[in-house]
Amino acid sequence: MANENSLLKLKNVSKFYYNNGLVATGFTRISLEFNLGEFVVITGESGSGKSTLLNVISGLDTYEEGEMYINGKETSHYGESDFEDYRKTYIGNIFQNFNLVNSYTVYQNVELVLLLNGYNKKNVKEKIITLLKEVDLYKYRNTKVSRLSGGQKQRVAIARALAKDTPIIIADEPTGALDVQSAKSVLKLLSEIAKEKLVIIVTHNYEQVEKYATRKIEMHDGKVRDDILLKETDSYEVHPVEYKNITKLSKLRLGFRNTFNIFYKFILLFIVFIFMISAFLATYSSLRELEYKESMYGYNYYFSNTSDKRLVIKKSNKTSISEEEFKSIESLKGVDYIEKDDILLDTSFNVNDDDFYFWGSLESANNITSVDYGRLPKEANEVVVSGYKYDYYLTDNQDKLFEAKLNIYSDNGTAAYQNVKVVGIILNDDKEYSGSDIFYVKDELINELRLSINSSYSKIKININNMMHNSDYGYLNVIPNKNVKKGEVLFPDNLNYLCSYTWCLNKDIIINISNLYYDEKIDLKVTKLYTDYNFTSLTGQKENTSYNNSIFISFDDYNYLFNKDTYQSSVFVD
Repeated sequence: MANENSLLKLKNVSKFYYNNGLVATGFTRISLEFNLGEFVVITGESGSGKSTLLNVISGLDTYEEGEMYINGKETSHYGESDFEDYRKTYIGNIFQNFNLVNSYTVYQNVELVLLLNGYNKKNVKEKIITLLKEVDLYKYRNTKVSRLSGGQKQRVAIARALAKDTPIIIADEPTGALDVQSAKSVLKLLSEIAKEKLVIIVTHNYEQVEKYATRKIEMHDGKVRDDILLKETDSYEVHPVEYKNITKLSKLRLGFRNTFNIFYKFILLFIVFIFMISAFLATYSSLRELEYKESMYGYNYYFSNTSDKRLVIKKSNKTSISEEEFKSIESLKGVDYIEKDDILLDTSFNVNDDDFYFWGSLESANNITSVDYGRLPKEANEVVVSGYKYDYYLTDNQDKLFEAKLNIYSDNGTAAYQNVKVVGIILNDDKEYSGSDIFYVKDELINELRLSINSSYSKIKININNMMHNSDYGYLNVIPNKNVKKGEVLFPDNLNYLCSYTWCLNKDIIINISNLYYDEKIDLKVTKLYTDYNFTSLTGQKENTSYNNSIFISFDDYNYLFNKDTYQSSVFVD
């Protein structure tokens, strides 16, 4: 059991070192007690274990056998964090090589240990000034440590150790690098400190400290050979230091100080920083440029028109864009034109016949003012093709192209227009060509195709006999027809089984649509049933194979469902 009056006690403590399977002894089975008020000098030849003992006492190194008591508490179970707390609470170190920050001033070196222990900068000034006066360094407070003599540096180290106000001061060869006069001054100061603290120093030159020591411990071959009490000392009550973790503000201050306190270091760091940022930005810019170039020629799942001059616009609340808002956008500097029905830009169309094939998107003929060959379109079935200047169809076969009757089909199969005539050609060079063609047509054709395209991007559900049915490809497709009156439905006879009593004539149905921007529904009545025999007379269309399971409504009702306001458009900039 440890003596409760002992500040520090070692009981049969041993320290071993392991290296490549070999065991070396630092010291073995040492038992010592230390108390406040003592000035203990540990001497011995080189390799005797005195510095190793000092490292164990100060918590800088661990031990393998025995027990070390701190203020009556065992430490054999201590881990790294426990010893760190012990050093902060009990130990102030004074090193032979000083371990000061040469680029700091004397004041800043002492201040540093206080900031690391959680003190605020504004609360430590008076304490630091008092300490600097005690070690006779007040007039050097703003001098950088690198300009001090060895004795002055050791005094700074002592002031720094005293700043923590710990009960134990540990010094390893504190006068080893000093001249005789400086050594006497430092030892006298340490003896004065020892009146209320425990000071333990290691030295080779015992004669130099003999007049100040209260106790001499001589070591030989890892063991204590002599433990001699030289002077009686008074006992004091132990008061361990209470400390906190460094504050965030102090971390920030020290970070700035370490960055700017050496001009050349700051310049070097600044150059390295600029180099790293420049390298990062250059790499990032290259990747973005490569991504941009790939987007100009590659496939995009959402957008077919990937022009770098295109800006897609919509309102965050998903409401429609008014004509006043379009006019306001058109008046902005840099705006070339607005494609209000930009859904057509991202719908791919095939324009072809047996001899010609073109693929691309539709745009309004109002967006162009001239062509390279031919003229601008005047009728709804006339089109201008804009494509690659080396396209065989556009350069070597122009006369035949102008005479051809082409058909327009959308890739999703929802829109078709027959007997289209090419009346103009626009040729693009390598830099402008995006990999697909553009078909400029009159607004009448755009409006007709837009309705069909809009329906393809909407979910259509039809309520028949209080049962909801999805409109899928080839089943219950909703098609406008000029022979059907508003509010009525032309229904396929072969789907009569969907209604009660397998008869849908004069039954009500509800068509529900939903898309990204709105939901809509309309109540209609089945007024006629069509079969293969009366299909042509009822619809005015000759073929029936692709419409067997479709329902026909009027153009007015179709417009009501799909020809809503504009919710998304594209602005093309100069």
